[in-house]
Order: sequence, then C-alpha cells, then structure tokens
Amino acid sequence: ELLSKPIRYGYMNGIALTVLISQLPKLFGFSIDGGGPVRDVTQIISAVVRHAHALAREVDLKPDEWMAAIQFLTRVGQTCDDKRQEFILLSDTLGISMLVVRLEQARRSRDTKGATEATVQGPFYWPGAPELPLGSDIAKGMPGEPAHYSGRVSDTHGQPIANCCVDVWSGDGEGVYDMQKEGDAGMQLRARFYTDAEGRYRFWSIKPTFYPVPDDGPVGDMLRAMGRHPNRPGHIHMMVYGDGYVPLTTHLFASDSPYLDSDAVFGVRDSLIVRYEKHAPGMAPDGRAMDKPFHSASYDFALAAA
Repeated sequence: ELLSKPIRYGYMNGIALTVLISQLPKLFGFSIDGGGPVRDVTQIISAVVRHAHALAREVDLKPDEWMAAIQFLTRVGQTCDDKRQEFILLSDTLGISMLVVRLEQARRSRDTKGATEATVQGPFYWPGAPELPLGSDIAKGMPGEPAHYSGRVSDTHGQPIANCCVDVWSGDGEGVYDMQKEGDAGMQLRARFYTDAEGRYRFWSIKPTFYPVPDDGPVGDMLRAMGRHPNRPGHIHMMVYGDGYVPLTTHLFASDSPYLDSDAVFGVRDSLIVRYEKHAPGMAPDGRAMDKPFHSASYDFALAAA
C-alpha cells in the first residue's frame, strides 16, 4: 500500500507532477538491487521532503529565493567533471560529509573506544595508487619540504596489525593535487604501503601546507556570500584498512599550520594534529643522508574490529 502511494514532486505548466513511492529509486537514481530494501529509500526521501518543507516554512521562503537555490544546485552539477566533484565539495563545506563520516564510523564499529578518529575523504581520492615498498619516497621531483613519516597500526588493544594497507595522498608543497593540474599529470604524491609483521609503516613525502578548496565555482560563491574563507590547514590523507577491521579514512594535520580552528570542511580533530619536527641536513631516521633540511612526523593508528 505504501509503495503505491503517489507523492507530488513538482509542477509543469500549472499541473502537479506526481510519482509513486515505488518509482522513487528510479527517479532519483537509486539502485536497490542488492542494496537494501525499498523502505530505506522511501524513508530517506520522505525525511528530505519533510525537512525541506519545514525549512521553507521556517525562513518564509520566497519564489525568487527558491529559484536562486535551484539555479545554484544546477551550477553545482554543471561544474562536476571526471576530475572535479562540486557536490562533494558542497557537502564538505556544509559539514554534512564530516557528520556522515562520524555516523558511519560509529555504525560499523562494535566498540570505537580507542580507535583513531575518521575525517572526510575529500574530493581528490584516486583509487589504484601504486603499491610501493616501505621507506619509498613519493615526493621525488615535487615542490615541498621533504618529510619522513612513520608509525604503527594496531587494534584498539594495542596488538599490531600486519599487512595492513596505508593508502596515502596529498597536495604538493603549493597545496595543489595532481588531479587539479593541467593535462594528464598522472598520479603524484600517492602510494599504498603495507605494514610489516610488527604493524609498522614508513615512507617519505612532503610536509603539507594549507591550501584553498576550489573556490572558482558555485561553492566558492557560497562561501564568499557567507563571509567564510575557503582554506584547509596543511594535512596528508591516510586511508588505513585490513581484513577484519573497520576501514579508516583520516588526515594528519600539521600542528603549526594556520586554519586549524577554521577548516573550511570542518575536518580537524585534535587527536589528528601532529607535530612535524624540523631537522638540519644530516642523517634521517631511516639512515638516509639528507643534504637539505627535512621534517619527520610519527603517528600510530588504531583500528576498531569490524
């Protein structure tokens, strides 16, 4: 009976347009084959409609304001391409991505106590980064100050997790990601490492710097209209996962970076702020002789059991 109930979703030439609830997945692009029962979809859409109507009443929404909102969302969609996802950026800058991340981490963990905090994935993740040996340098030829990263991956009881993937990526020393560069730059400052028998990882990259999220599109216009800056504090992305554990997507933030208290995407967590120790030229932690100053950062990850 519920699935055959019609709901109104718009007007054309003064005629109300209706759709059966059972048709919502197709209308909104949901795939429900093996992806959960229809009632989950209808529950979400019903909540969206309910809260959208409440919002319109709360702000006494006017027709020209609603049309401006429709045009804004249209521009968001038109700005997306195979390298840029403006809708993810919109979600990030509204804080929704971070909320969903926290809900998912709690949902998938039997016990989150002691687990490393998750944060947003961001729009620049690129699956299929090369798998490299521990200790490799992924920053060769890239602008930025060299940094040595090391640490350990364990469960929430301190037991090491061997053969755990640590998938890393970041912008360069100017805050630019490979996906933002002109032409086909290929993958840069990305790699997958696997922990050793004691759960340890190590690699070379750069010390991250703060940078603005792309603000030349509709999301940038929104931030300026709100009087907000577009900047993110310096960070490196880490996706850590292994069999039997809840996958972790998170960042490490440089403790001396600006904007830690006003991240444009609300991703900073105190537990993820890391001190980068600066070193003069000389012997690095892995025995490498460095002919220029470098940094080192250490962080231990704890994964919750799935």
